[in-house]
Amino acid sequence: PALAQLVAEQAAAADGRFSLGLSGGSLVGLLAQYLPPAVATTGPAAPARWLVAFCDERLVPPQHPE
Repeated sequence: PALAQLVAEQAAAADGRFSLGLSGGSLVGLLAQYLPPAVATTGPAAPARWLVAFCDERLVPPQHPE
């Protein structure tokens, strides 16, 4: 919940588009659970202005099974 609140506060303070990069794993599920209520209580965090990117920190060839 604290991370979701921090993200919502940063989004509300952003001037223009807010960018958020997620590495995957359990982080996506946690934010999906806790971010909507945090955004609703933080004010003008307008998710329509967000750019959400999913990042993969692994360096493998595109054909690699992982």
